[in-house]
Amino acid sequence: MELAVESLETPALTKAQLAELLFDQIGLNKRESKDMIDAFFDLITDCLVNGTDVKISGFGNFQIRTKAPRPGRNPRTGEPVAIEARRVVTFHASPKLKEQVQAAAVSG
Repeated sequence: MELAVESLETPALTKAQLAELLFDQIGLNKRESKDMIDAFFDLITDCLVNGTDVKISGFGNFQIRTKAPRPGRNPRTGEPVAIEARRVVTFHASPKLKEQVQAAAVSG
């Protein structure tokens, strides 16, 4: 099943628009559509917060990376500042997604 997103008015796809697409094209009611989208993103968020990587076949991987503390500087004043260790989320697109994006760029 393919979801049509040609009617998007903004360059970004929002959670509300995803829920609307589920409503329009799959037939879920609006409440179910919103709840499904929220549950999907909550699950991804919970996994990442707990340090678990998320792999979506054919789309890509969300991974948690721990960045070490390092020296930095305030760009306005030039004053040295210590940047603390932190965890960040990275996304790596799957080869299949990269191919589809590249094919669309070449044909479009």
